[in-house]
Amino acid sequence: MKTLQFILLFGIISTNIVAQSDSTAMYKKRVLESTEVDILSSYFKQEGDNASVTGGIGNEDLTDFTPNIIISMPLNDDAILTVDFGFSTYTSASSSNADPFDSSGASSGEEEDDDDEHEEDDDDDDPNTMITGSPWLASSGASEKDTWVNLTVAYSHYSDDRNKIWSANSSYAKEYDYTSFGLGGGYSRLFNEKNTEIGINANLYLDTWKPVYPTELDTYLEVNGDLTTGFFSTADILDQNGSVTEKNGNTWNPENFKLINDKGRNTYSLSLAFSQILSRNAQISIFADLVQQNGWLSNPMQRVYFADKSNYFIGNSESISYYTSKQNTDVFMLADDIEQLPDTRLKIPIGMRLNYFINEFITLRTYYRYYTDDWGIHSNTYQIELPIKFLRNFTLYPSFRYYDQTAADYFAPFDSHLSTSTYYTSDYDLSKFNATQYGIGLSYTDIFTHLKIGKFGLKSVDLKYNNYERNTGLKANYFAFSIKLIKD
Repeated sequence: MKTLQFILLFGIISTNIVAQSDSTAMYKKRVLESTEVDILSSYFKQEGDNASVTGGIGNEDLTDFTPNIIISMPLNDDAILTVDFGFSTYTSASSSNADPFDSSGASSGEEEDDDDEHEEDDDDDDPNTMITGSPWLASSGASEKDTWVNLTVAYSHYSDDRNKIWSANSSYAKEYDYTSFGLGGGYSRLFNEKNTEIGINANLYLDTWKPVYPTELDTYLEVNGDLTTGFFSTADILDQNGSVTEKNGNTWNPENFKLINDKGRNTYSLSLAFSQILSRNAQISIFADLVQQNGWLSNPMQRVYFADKSNYFIGNSESISYYTSKQNTDVFMLADDIEQLPDTRLKIPIGMRLNYFINEFITLRTYYRYYTDDWGIHSNTYQIELPIKFLRNFTLYPSFRYYDQTAADYFAPFDSHLSTSTYYTSDYDLSKFNATQYGIGLSYTDIFTHLKIGKFGLKSVDLKYNNYERNTGLKANYFAFSIKLIKD
């Protein structure tokens, strides 16, 4: 769920390196004069009809609120310690349908170890009450909402001439279904009177899943396929024609589904960057990344349906004929399996930025990135931003971004995969699509920090808005606010 948010955030960030020379100074200037505090917050809202949790169709409405605080502290003349803490709290219609039959919030949202004893649901529901669900309606289960928490600590050290910079960082992140630990480091070297910079960074992330499976598949294994016990004992299983099936006869059988054994996911990344001041007005930067992932790279919550298997449902038989329509509010199709993807992935993005200072009021910022991986995805990202300075302290920056990608080798829409395939997904983030993003931002900057807030001076305030839309129908709006404070 975080994938789209993370694309929007990356798309609106831009950099502009200003050459400085302290060669004539009679003293060593501190890298950071005093403590700086950045307070950021964002609100993200999306809507769409291709929820991956329900097999490529269904409600994928999502809202996310993310506050964040970054504190940068000078340890001495040459070193900076940065602490970055934030959390993201979201509500997701798609994730809630890990258990589409839960209208009471009784689902724990957690999965016990494979060898633990499973307890059957002690349901006191009225046996005459029909059990229903729908991919178009949000359930009230525990997976409907969650909070992601992240803490990153980084250390940077500069040489006396400020031409050499090395850094190290560590991070920790946790959500209800995964935990991540990260370590990294980097080195940068400036040449040519600081007009040229070369940098290298390496990072390692060790993640662990706590799998949450679609409730019908998890329950099927709990009862060892006996559909007369547990949850299934009170629910009629319907065939494509809406007829009730014999539970001990020829009926729903998700024989491909198995619990995850390897719950780890490791990510290794190496980044190279080159920046060059071309003239008084132009600066270019080129970057390349190499990212290798190993382990469980699928999402255990995401359903897959097979075209060569019969379809079975729980709910109102009269709604089966228009199952893929939003009119369907009371029948749910039982999954054939969860998403299955290779346990390795190699990603290679290569890109460049070109910034041109037109005059004292207008700067042109451009960005291009080409991405490829060994799952068959190739993509292009184009972005242009035009900061316009006015009223001395204010800058308006409109932006436009275009993105296109090919589909992964393992993607197919709802109910289109074959059960004989090794890998399959109906996650539309891995489909072929193109997207446009329009943005506008307003920034206030006061390098002299005339406005005081306690012991801190206000250096800048930024407001941002972005509108994002895919040709698959997904739409999103993003709002962000940030302020930078400097300790007096």
